[in-house]
Amino acid sequence: MDNERIQAALRDASDTHSVVIGAGTLAAVDSTFAQCFQDSSAVIVADEHTFGVAGGTVYEGLRANGRTVEEPIIFPGAPTLYADFNNVLQLEDKLRAFDAIPVVVGSGTLNDITKLAAHRAGRPYMCVGTAASMDGYTAFGAAITKDGFKQTMSCAAPRALLADLDILAHAPAQMNSTGYGDLLGKVTAGADWMLADALEIEPIDPQAWALVQDSLRTWTGEPARLHAGDPQVIEYLFEGLIMAGVAMQISQSSRPASGSEHRFSHLWEMQALGHGHPAIPHGFKVGVGSIAGATLYERVLARDFTTLDIDGLCRDWPSRAQLEQTVRQGHDIPQLADNAVEESLAKYITVDQLRQRLHLLQERWPALRPKLQAQLMTAAQLRDLLAAAGCPTEPAAVGVDLAQLRESYWLARTIRSRYTVLDLVYETGILDACLDELFAPGGYWE
Repeated sequence: MDNERIQAALRDASDTHSVVIGAGTLAAVDSTFAQCFQDSSAVIVADEHTFGVAGGTVYEGLRANGRTVEEPIIFPGAPTLYADFNNVLQLEDKLRAFDAIPVVVGSGTLNDITKLAAHRAGRPYMCVGTAASMDGYTAFGAAITKDGFKQTMSCAAPRALLADLDILAHAPAQMNSTGYGDLLGKVTAGADWMLADALEIEPIDPQAWALVQDSLRTWTGEPARLHAGDPQVIEYLFEGLIMAGVAMQISQSSRPASGSEHRFSHLWEMQALGHGHPAIPHGFKVGVGSIAGATLYERVLARDFTTLDIDGLCRDWPSRAQLEQTVRQGHDIPQLADNAVEESLAKYITVDQLRQRLHLLQERWPALRPKLQAQLMTAAQLRDLLAAAGCPTEPAAVGVDLAQLRESYWLARTIRSRYTVLDLVYETGILDACLDELFAPGGYWE
């Protein structure tokens, strides 16, 4: 664990002041809490599983020196807890009964619920991580589903984060595998940011970029050892997830860590929720989404955008009304359709803006193409890494059949206003041709 690098990154973080990671660090829970919250009272937030794993120890550790610790708030262990807005409101109501600082013991869902509930209750919070399962520990914002639509809601990251490597190493193997899928998704996320930067849509923040990308190959380079439960590799994974979260905190955006792969994941999650299907771990969907994004990049990189028929593309560009109609027709869940229309129209550009963007792509493609090739891995490489880490690599394993997958390449673009490769193939008119190649006999998905 490169604690010096983490501490250096925290100097520019807006919310998180202390990160303590190491073997046996649960023993330092009270001193870590005191560093950020002095003599404030505390309240544990956990579920039945995480309270048994670490919550009880955290509770006793905070009480040991006479600190006031309220009765723990413990969510049921079953059924599966969701990061749903109603759970946020439930926790917020309980927090408002006292002034205690929430100390959440858990990983993704519990952290997101507590992050937003604490923000709404007007107080900071502390997190004790129990698995290397996602990059949201130190991230700005919480991924919450409200009215059937998953969205990142603005709220501060934890003031303090503590993670005991002994706890992380004994987390269920699936949780560390899903963290690996989430972290490996930064490969395609980085390529998408490069696209947006080259087309002058969203410039790269060099500091946030470096925090995520500079060591990404190291953090993701030993998937088989991770799957075997090697503590050192779990430590590498957790470091990468923490640095990705800090990058999002510094930039006040999920852009450094989220691109087209997350568009696929969020779409599938919202579709499953709307149709009453069981939830699949976030990082597993991101992993399959990364493969989907990489297959599309392979078709994109095989093309020469210096020869675009810009006049023809501008002539065929839809109006806002036409786009809204098409987006609504694509989604069969009304709330998802409403939000997809809002996001799609937010990034709608006029014919003149399209012409300008396509000319810019023509001009910059010869220099951009090799940079993208250097950033990306092939779909086959991503598949092999994910498989070695114990992650699913086929759409069916995350509840998506091939017909739904093909449709997802279009629908995923509509649910967020962020520019990715999904927008590039739409604006250049090559989406259908790319999909024909991917789903034809001999194509990646057939």
